[in-house]
Amino acid sequence: MQVEKFEDLIAWQKSRVLTKAIYQTTQQPSFKGDYALCSQLQRAAVSVMSNIAEGFERNSAADFHRFLVMAKASCAEVRSQLYVALDIGYLSQQEFETLMQQAAEVGRIIGGLKSSVEKRK
Repeated sequence: MQVEKFEDLIAWQKSRVLTKAIYQTTQQPSFKGDYALCSQLQRAAVSVMSNIAEGFERNSAADFHRFLVMAKASCAEVRSQLYVALDIGYLSQQEFETLMQQAAEVGRIIGGLKSSVEKRK
């Protein structure tokens, strides 16, 4: 399948699902009072999908690669913040594991895409 727009990228599709899950999770009562962590987690998740989209639209393999590096780093930020949410009791172990698996999958997919794009630079 030819990728014609960023919405065709599996990395973007999966990061969109992760972002929705993060937003749904941060709407829980346990999160609602912690505006700082809630906002930071949401912004990091949005950053993943936004960097994939922005990099793709630059129409340059070098730029796309650079934005994928940032997207992967934002994905790591999401994972780190999920540990904070677990440690302070905002997430159950099961919620944490589910979100962590999603974030890890997105990171792996971005890593694979990054390697592919790097070969084209």
